[in-house]
Amino acid sequence: MTTPTSVRKRAADAPAPAPAVGAEGRRPERGARLRRVGLRLVALATLLALWQLVVVLQLWSPVLVPSPAAVWNALLETSGTHDGVRGYQGHTLIEHLGISLRRILIGAGAGVVAGLVVGVLMGTLPWVRVVLEPAVAFLRTLPPLAYFSLLIIWFGIDEAPKLWLLAIAAMPPVAVATASAVASAPTALVEAARAIGARRGQVVTSVVLPSALPEILVGVRLAFGIAYSSVVAAETVNGLPGIGGLIRDAQRYNQSDTVILGLFAIGVSGLLIDAGLRVLSDRLAPWRRHA
Repeated sequence: MTTPTSVRKRAADAPAPAPAVGAEGRRPERGARLRRVGLRLVALATLLALWQLVVVLQLWSPVLVPSPAAVWNALLETSGTHDGVRGYQGHTLIEHLGISLRRILIGAGAGVVAGLVVGVLMGTLPWVRVVLEPAVAFLRTLPPLAYFSLLIIWFGIDEAPKLWLLAIAAMPPVAVATASAVASAPTALVEAARAIGARRGQVVTSVVLPSALPEILVGVRLAFGIAYSSVVAAETVNGLPGIGGLIRDAQRYNQSDTVILGLFAIGVSGLLIDAGLRVLSDRLAPWRRHA
């Protein structure tokens, strides 16, 4: 017969229910994320305050260092139509930025594809690496403006030299990252794939490239960053409309507020692009975060 005492004893001896680890684990992550956001906002507010302080103290001429309010007014003026003038040189700020982003997407995208092909060949064929590695290293050390003049002679002053410039700037980091990652693919996995009868192409696509994917994605991020920093150089000649052309044209007329606005537009959109590439990297190679 079961007594109340024995029931209470069994209940006391029974294991306690497991805590909701998932919910508790998410709280520290959420708190750490909020702290990072808070620190960045504080840093941004501090920089703005220092900027305003420099303006108030009149350490430099407003032509050299415009106030935050002047840059804000430049944003409003270039984002709509004022006194019958639409944006800057007939295009709004977002249109200038969109045209530059299209150039980056086409030019850097072509450079990334070329870098992947060259990198895979360099990583899998030793003789190709011997032949192409010096050329890739040579292109990587050249600043974009060094060969832009030659591209203008070859292709004129329209879109072609700009796209070629961005493609050439984006190709080397992807090629180097891909070649290094492919060459260091796990030997055991490669030999196991060959042992079960996989051909060279199957080994590359099924074993080598998946193992090299995290490093390749890092190279892609670097490539788009380099291409984005080169867009101003690409748009120094016949760059309007375009954000680099806007900066270059505003510089000629000492419109420093518009120049700073263009720099902010490039920086903010560049951060957003890099954040998108990081999210893509986490989705395509989620094991990289736990490596």
